[in-house]
Amino acid sequence: MQVIKATKSLCPECLQVLEADIFEDDNKVYIEKICPEHGKFTELYWSDYDQYQRAEKLRAEGTGLSNPRTKTEKGCPLDCGICPEHKSHTGLAIIDITNRCNLTCPVCFANAATAGYVYEPTKQQIIEMLENLRNNKPVAPPALQFSGGEPTIRKDLVDLIRKAKELGFHHVEVNTNGLRLAQDVNFAESLVDAGLSTIYLQFDGLDDQVYLKTRGRALLDMKIKAIENLYKAGVRTVLVPTIVRGVNDNQIGAITRFAIENIDEIIGISWQPVAFTGRIDYQQRLAQRFTLSDLAFEVQRQTGLVDMYRDWYPFCFGGPFARLLEEITGEPQLTLSCNPSCGAITYLVVSQDRKEVLPIPAFVDVDSLMAKIAEITENLKSRRYFHKLGLLQKLRGLKKYYYEDLGPSLWTFDDFIDFIMDFVDFRKRYSNNMSRINATKQKQYRIMLMASMHFQDVYNYQIDRVKRCVVHYAAPDGRMYPFCSYNSGPCHRNRIE
Repeated sequence: MQVIKATKSLCPECLQVLEADIFEDDNKVYIEKICPEHGKFTELYWSDYDQYQRAEKLRAEGTGLSNPRTKTEKGCPLDCGICPEHKSHTGLAIIDITNRCNLTCPVCFANAATAGYVYEPTKQQIIEMLENLRNNKPVAPPALQFSGGEPTIRKDLVDLIRKAKELGFHHVEVNTNGLRLAQDVNFAESLVDAGLSTIYLQFDGLDDQVYLKTRGRALLDMKIKAIENLYKAGVRTVLVPTIVRGVNDNQIGAITRFAIENIDEIIGISWQPVAFTGRIDYQQRLAQRFTLSDLAFEVQRQTGLVDMYRDWYPFCFGGPFARLLEEITGEPQLTLSCNPSCGAITYLVVSQDRKEVLPIPAFVDVDSLMAKIAEITENLKSRRYFHKLGLLQKLRGLKKYYYEDLGPSLWTFDDFIDFIMDFVDFRKRYSNNMSRINATKQKQYRIMLMASMHFQDVYNYQIDRVKRCVVHYAAPDGRMYPFCSYNSGPCHRNRIE
C-alpha cells in the first residue's frame, strides 16, 4: 500500500466531511476515510494506477467565477451557489425542467418519477435561470442541457430551446430516453427548428435484456427509431450508455461499432460509469463498480481501436489551447479545469466507407503539441495584435507533431487544422444543424467523439473534484450547483425539489 495524497471526502452514512487518503494497492487506486461514528470506508477509485498517474500529470489548475452567487460559510460542499471556493467555469449548464418521467429506471441518479411529488419550474423561472447562467463572469457558459426527469414531457420545450438560443447559448441539447422522439418525427423537427443542437440519448446496449435491467422494459427498437427520426429532422445524436459491471459492460464493443457504422446519424458516445444512489454494501459495490480505467480497458479489449494509455486524455488537457485563444483575442475563454478523475476524452477519425478508424493520438503527438502551444502562448503574452490569421499560422507550424505515415489515408494535416478551427469558428461555419450535416457529407471522413464521465457518489466522493466541477445545475433559487453535490453527498437536488 502506497499513500498517494491526502484529500477530503464524506461519510456515506452521516455526510460529515472527513479527512481521506487516496492510495495505491496492487496497481489499483482507492480512496479511504474513517468516520468516528460509522467506521472505515474503502472504495475503488481507479482500476489502473498507471492510467491514474498519466491523468494526474495532465492536471491543469483553473479559476472560478468572478461573480459567485453565495459566500463561503460552512465550507464545500455545503455552500454551493457557486461559492468563492469554486475553481472552474461553467462548461455545461444543466436545467432540470421536470422530475416527471415516462420510465422508472433502476439506475437513475435523479430518482426521477419515484420522489412522490412533482418538481417543475415555471417557464418564467426557467427563463430567469437561463439569464442567470448567461451572466456568469468572466465567461458565460456556451452549452446548455435541458434535463429531468424526462424533458420531452414538457409542452413548452420548444419555446424553452428557442429562448435559450436567443439568450446566447450556441449549443443546446436535450437529455432524453427518446420515447417521444421515436414516436413523433414532427416533434423532433419542431425541436430542431427551435435551435436544438443535439440529443443526449440514453443508450445502454444493443440487447433488450440490458434495457430490462437498466430501464425496466425493452427499448432497443425505440432507441434506433429515435436516432432515425432525429437525423431526418436534421440533428445528430450522442449515445449515453450508463455502464454497470456485470450488467452491460459486455456491450461496450457493440455500442462503439454501432456508432461507427451509423456515424452519419451519431456524433459521439458519452460513456457514464455507474454512480450509486442510496446505500449499497461494499461487496455489491465492488461487483458493480466500473471506473474510467475499466472503460478504457474494455474499449481496447472489445474493439482493438483505442489504446487505454495512449489515446484517452482528461478533459482539462485542453487548457493550453484556451489560453492561446485568450492571448490572441484578448478575451477570456472557457477553460475546462476539472479534476483529471472527472472524465476522459478522445476523438476517432472514421473514413466515409467505415473501413478506416483511427484515434487522433495514434498519429498526432498530442502531449508535445499541447506543450508547444503552451510555449507559444507565453511568447505571445505581450503581442496581442495577433488575430485568427495569427492563430492559423501558429497552428500550421505544428506539423512536425503530425505523423502522416501513421494517419488516415484520406485525412491530411490541413484536415487536422480544420478540425481544430471548428472549435474556434463553429458558430460562423455552421448556421444550423443541417448546414453542418451537409458539410460533413461532402468530406471523406467523419469525426466521432468518445467521452467518459465518471460522476461521484458518496462512497468515492472527493471534495477537490466538487470544487473544480465544470457541469453546473441552475436552480430557481438563483444558485448554481456542481453536478456531484447536486446529485450526491449533500444532494442539493432533494432540497431544491
